[in-house]
Amino acid sequence: MPSPESPLTGGCACGAVRFQVTAPFENAGYCHCKRCQRRSGGPWSLNGSVPAAGFAIVAGAGAVRAWRPEDGRSKSFCAHCGGHLFSGDPDRDPNVGVRFGALDGDPGIEPRWHQWVESAAPWRPLPDDGLPRYPRRRPA
Repeated sequence: MPSPESPLTGGCACGAVRFQVTAPFENAGYCHCKRCQRRSGGPWSLNGSVPAAGFAIVAGAGAVRAWRPEDGRSKSFCAHCGGHLFSGDPDRDPNVGVRFGALDGDPGIEPRWHQWVESAAPWRPLPDDGLPRYPRRRPA
């Protein structure tokens, strides 16, 4: 698990944006909503929630752009390569949803749920992994 003494690093595809996680992830899971499908180009996104105080952009903050949908948290990405980085606002929200694909190492947590399964891609069945499934957003 990440800690201040052993941070977990990550970044975008082109390397312009770098971040670090210094707190353990509180939760992790798969999101199958259409928004995640369209942003990632895949059938789901895998994300982990970390306290905002345990997340920091360490290089390339000027290249971070955010899309703020009316009915959801902001989605941050690199302005140069489009690489997905995190959701939420580290300066305003209590936690940040880090895209596991942007991490350089092991987050120290396994996925625990599937959410928005009612909009899962019909061409890719959900894995039979025994994790709880929620038709829409999982309960907090």
